[in-house]
Amino acid sequence: MTTPAWDPAQYLRHSGPRARAFADLLAHVPALPGDPPAIADLGCGPGNVTAVLADRWPTAHITGYDNSAAMLDKAEVDHAGPTPGGGRLDFAHADLRTWAPERPYDLIVSNAALQWVPGHLDRFAGWLDALAPGGTFAFQVPNNIDAPLHALMRELAATPRWKVRLADVLRHEDSVHPPAAYLDRLDRLGCATDVWETTYLHVLTGEDPVLDWVKGTGLRPVLTALGDDPEAREAFVADYRDLLREAYPSAPYGTVLPFRRLFAVARRENA
Repeated sequence: MTTPAWDPAQYLRHSGPRARAFADLLAHVPALPGDPPAIADLGCGPGNVTAVLADRWPTAHITGYDNSAAMLDKAEVDHAGPTPGGGRLDFAHADLRTWAPERPYDLIVSNAALQWVPGHLDRFAGWLDALAPGGTFAFQVPNNIDAPLHALMRELAATPRWKVRLADVLRHEDSVHPPAAYLDRLDRLGCATDVWETTYLHVLTGEDPVLDWVKGTGLRPVLTALGDDPEAREAFVADYRDLLREAYPSAPYGTVLPFRRLFAVARRENA
């Protein structure tokens, strides 16, 4: 899988629908033990949802971690510094494949990032060890790798024209595990765990809105791999656009993008 080059502006074009799942996740996070609480946001991106944490916990010291310099630069400019409630927002570089907490946290949260981290189940034990007693680990990930949005991309990448250049570029079907796998792992690690799924029906507007959506996320590895060949990149995008138009037809009110997400909230026991 290619490490994608991220474009904060493209990602934020659909910030409203993307942030909805994070709000739904936070609604299930219980009270935190620390006062003020310490919070880590893993895969913080441009920091727009990291800032939402300060609304829920105004006094918290919140650190957003990401491996994209472009995303971190955007987060720093837009959100870093003291918060109105007396807390603070900081941002730092980290690779979630190797990140190990250097301090205790009351909440470790991740929004639509773990699908990019191979072997992320095996990272949970170390992260949970860093939680204060009564602390919470909460995350949500897209769980729609079998949807046309991704299946058509993989099928196109596997055609003779593209299969050599795009071999092993895209995420595989096992980039997100079945819900029961997360429940089992987190329960076995000693957490009281709640796992669920929600399918959102996002109504998108504008020209080729599903393509515009995926340009900010799932298509990034292809755009990165073909970044040195604009003609090839435009050809792939054009073919993929045509497939998406057929799979997601427009209606008078917009284009419906069904999008399934998986949520988990795991609370560490007090002792």
